Amino acid sequence: MKWTDVGEIAIELSEAHPDVDPTALRFTDLRDWVLELPGFDDDPARCGERILEAIQQAWIDENA
Repeated sequence: MKWTDVGEIAIELSEAHPDVDPTALRFTDLRDWVLELPGFDDDPARCGERILEAIQQAWIDENA
């Protein structure tokens, strides 16, 4: 997975952290959790606020 795989990342996070409210999550924690996902192999330096916002929104949509 890469940072651009927003939908796939959101699904993986939703499954890994089912009791977490993504709206209450700090971006630093979100970034760390993405980096810990199995199969994630992108450069941590390529992550920015826009990507994290997109992942957060996709995760919110996944839980809706």
